[in-house]
Amino acid sequence: MRDPATILVVDDDADVLDMVCDYLAQEGFAICAAANSEQARKFMVERPAHLAIVDLRMPGEDGLSLARHLRERYAVAIIMLTAADRVIDRVVGLEVGADDYITKPFDLRELLARVRSVLRRASAPGAACLGDGRVRFGRCVLDLGSHRLFDDSGHDVPITAMEFELLYAFARNEGRVLSRDEILDMTQHRERDPFDRSVDLHITRLRRKIEYDTEKPQAIKTIRGAGYIYTPRPTA
Repeated sequence: MRDPATILVVDDDADVLDMVCDYLAQEGFAICAAANSEQARKFMVERPAHLAIVDLRMPGEDGLSLARHLRERYAVAIIMLTAADRVIDRVVGLEVGADDYITKPFDLRELLARVRSVLRRASAPGAACLGDGRVRFGRCVLDLGSHRLFDDSGHDVPITAMEFELLYAFARNEGRVLSRDEILDMTQHRERDPFDRSVDLHITRLRRKIEYDTEKPQAIKTIRGAGYIYTPRPTA
C-alpha cells in the first residue's frame, strides 16, 4: 500500500491551523503543523512534505518568502491561503511558484479537492507518452515520463507541477487554440473566475523558461481574444 502523502500546513491562526490539520488527517494524509515559517523550514529539513499549504500573511517571515524558499530547495507542491479581497496577493503568490491558491474563508471540501488535484499533478505516475515521450517547447525539451524539463544544453530547468500540467495540456493539443477556460479545466479542474489571471501568470513564467525571446514567443503563442496555441517548431 502506498504511504499517505505528507502535507505541511503553515498558518499563524491556531484555529485555522487546527481545523485544516484535523480535517486532512481524517482524510488519511500525514500532517505536519507549523505556526510560522521558522517551524515550517525546520519540518521540511526533518521530513520533506509532498505538499505545503501556506498562509500568505504571517508575522515575521511571510508566506511569499517561505514559498519562494520551498520552491528553490524542494520538490514540493504549494497551495497559498490568501485573503478574498487581495487580488494582488494571489497574483504574487502564483508568480513565486505556487501551484494553486484558495481564498479565506474557505470550505474544507473545496480545500480537499484542491489538495487532491495538486497532488495528482505533482505525483501521478506519468502521462501517456507522445512519440518517444519527449516534446520540444522552444529552447527546451519536456520529458513526459519523468516530468522534467531540459534546456538545449541538457541542463534541468525547474518547473512546478502546474507548469508541467500546462505543458502536457499543450502537447496533447498541438496546433489547436486553447481558451483560458479550457486550460484551467484541463490543469486545475475548475471553472475560471472572470478576474482569474492564473493561466496568464503561469504561461508568462513558462515563457521565461522555454522561449528564445520572451518578447516574441513562438512555442506558446497568444491568440488575441481566443487563448493560446502551442507550435512545436524550434525557433532560433
